[in-house]
Amino acid sequence: MPSFDIVSEIDKVELKNAVDNANRELATRFDFRGVEASFDLDKEAVKVIAEADFQVNQMMDMLRSNLAKRGVDARAMDSQEMVHSGKSFSQLVKFKNGIETPVAKQITKAIKDAKMKVQTQIQGEQVRVTGKKRDDLQAVIQLIKDSDFEQPFQFENFRD
Repeated sequence: MPSFDIVSEIDKVELKNAVDNANRELATRFDFRGVEASFDLDKEAVKVIAEADFQVNQMMDMLRSNLAKRGVDARAMDSQEMVHSGKSFSQLVKFKNGIETPVAKQITKAIKDAKMKVQTQIQGEQVRVTGKKRDDLQAVIQLIKDSDFEQPFQFENFRD
């Protein structure tokens, strides 16, 4: 029986490239001359550091635009609160990787509410969809793309 997996992953290499490009852009910007500001990548989190809160907001826009240029969906960003410490402001941006259980339950509920002839299984951080016809699976893919779960999804491991 045909099946596929719904996953939510970010490309770590593209994330690193986007952060490097943002740091390069930061070095060339006139409004950031003489200002201590940087993007620090640590695994799947980026720390944005600057001397003022409005500069952190400008840097967040720079990061979003560089992520878009590199093909990383900005919906995967999970921005934490801005922290003021000494003479600097910082904001931590985590990236969603994997589908959490409540979101997976929302996906399975949306598929069941659409009354499609497929079965869904939550398997860790992914959702497996199985059906008798390939067309049913393609309809599920379209349903997931059209609905807004505030997280980017990829469809992989398609088996016929």
